[in-house]
Amino acid sequence: MPLPVMPLRRTSLAGAGALAAVLSVLVAVLVPVGGSGTVAAERERWHTKVLAMVEAPGRPANVVLHPNGRVYAGTFASPQTDGVPSVVREWSRRGELLREWEVPGQDLSVSHGVQVAHVDARGRLIVLEKSTGKILRLQVRTGRWSTYSRLVDLPACPLGMPGEGCTPNLSDAGPIPNYATWGPDGSLYVSDYGQAVVWRVPPGGGKARPWLVDKKLDGVEFGTAGLVLGPRRKALYVMQQTSLGLGDPTVAMGKLYRVPLRGERTLTTLWESLPMDLPDGFSFARSGRIYVANAGSNQLVVLDADFAEVERVPATPLTGENGSPVPFDTPSNMTFAGRSVLVANQGFFGNPAHHAILDVHVGERGVPPYVPEGAGTRR
Repeated sequence: MPLPVMPLRRTSLAGAGALAAVLSVLVAVLVPVGGSGTVAAERERWHTKVLAMVEAPGRPANVVLHPNGRVYAGTFASPQTDGVPSVVREWSRRGELLREWEVPGQDLSVSHGVQVAHVDARGRLIVLEKSTGKILRLQVRTGRWSTYSRLVDLPACPLGMPGEGCTPNLSDAGPIPNYATWGPDGSLYVSDYGQAVVWRVPPGGGKARPWLVDKKLDGVEFGTAGLVLGPRRKALYVMQQTSLGLGDPTVAMGKLYRVPLRGERTLTTLWESLPMDLPDGFSFARSGRIYVANAGSNQLVVLDADFAEVERVPATPLTGENGSPVPFDTPSNMTFAGRSVLVANQGFFGNPAHHAILDVHVGERGVPPYVPEGAGTRR
């Protein structure tokens, strides 16, 4: 960083102390304590380091950077039923494990797991639980858990066509709450990985109701994932991993959709992935670019403001090569933290050496997650 030019003038011996103080400040800027005499250069774009390893049961699926400056993630579902309760963990921004909380009330006889999805206006974590369909809150100051809402298991629609109070999914897997975002009025919108539904929970919590039901959201085993309120707060942006439920002819491609909050709830396709990329979580940069994690191809993708793909890292799919000790392995989200993105490395197929939160430098800042005044509280 260029230093300001400071004009010097003749000084008396009595003023030499002041001049020495100025020079000492300049030296302190130029030479960090224990440094080599040069200012540390900013990390290169896409430089990746391990922020934290995630211990058993592992498999982090989303990262939330809390207003308190700490990092939170939960342990998501494993392919096998292990009977071990899921855990929500807290790290410092430097990656030091600070606290953890066991998730209560899970059905341990089936596939179970949690995703830390957001925070409310009081700083409580919004935690989505798979085995029960519950939307939980965790007060991080006290460790107290409460239930905010619950998604219900909808019956299958006749002939697989969307209808009132039913799911058009070819395979009725029950509710799988996946991502959540606040609306401008304090409603909480939740994507459902298993039922081709986006749910709306009224301000303050209570009964969740289907807000959008669409055959395009049927991905069978690879359904609706990321859900973000647009920067202008007029539409939801929805990430679909595949169209294997035959709601779209390009069945193996993921899609990014936009649906307006007001007026007709129509899905508009903005971007289409490569086959079996399985795009998952995503975030908006302040530049207008969108950063997407591809859980299938083990790649990070950048879209420009017109939703055209402009970068894909690494260039070769599946390898996950990123220069760090932990390759991308089922990267499941991109959460901005300063000029980096934090990536939850889910390691879905079970390699515990890949269960980690990765810090990837991108050199730009994100749009802060929107939390309306009073979100999560009854007015």
